[in-house]
Amino acid sequence: MTDIPLHEQTPESRVDVPTSDTPEAAREDDRDAVPAPDAAPLAAPAVARDAGQDDEEGADVEAPPKESAAERLDAEADLAADYLEELLNIADMDGDIDIFVEGGRAHVSIVTDTDQLVGKNGEVLDALQELARLVVMTETGHRSRLMLDIAGHRERRRIELTGLAKEAIAEVKETGEQVRMAPMNPFERKIVHDIVASEGLVSESEGVEPNRRVIILP
Repeated sequence: MTDIPLHEQTPESRVDVPTSDTPEAAREDDRDAVPAPDAAPLAAPAVARDAGQDDEEGADVEAPPKESAAERLDAEADLAADYLEELLNIADMDGDIDIFVEGGRAHVSIVTDTDQLVGKNGEVLDALQELARLVVMTETGHRSRLMLDIAGHRERRRIELTGLAKEAIAEVKETGEQVRMAPMNPFERKIVHDIVASEGLVSESEGVEPNRRVIILP
């Protein structure tokens, strides 16, 4: 090939042959070395939980067993009995305390020879019963229908009311007219209502405490 003097070479006649030392060659090498753009970064894989693990964990946490109605009423009676026992100690009074459940209610009975805690017409007894119910509600968070008896007052009154109710029922059946009974507290009215219902008649209450009474209808 004929050499052309450098000063006579035209742009068209000059041919650049890139070598490994030229920048172009380096750029080609760089392009070859640069990897393809990476895809979007993958999210870290979620840690899979073993289904059996959840079951085992759930099995370890058991809900507490529900308290039965009988157990709840027993607990009410125990709370009231503890309160009344402490009250007797403070008042320096003798008395044994019996508890039982009957008719869907907790019953507490103070066995004593004195009527001091009964009061006139059972007024002191009714007040102590309300206090015992309040103690139960404070401890358990729900209202109580607990019944308190002292020195057998309520039982004697129950027997008396049963006789009075039966006499009134007989009068209603004989005359065909309603009978109005003497004023009673809620406990006593409940006794009369139950007896009237058992005889197939209807009764209702009228008036305002403490003069509220039962009327037996024909």
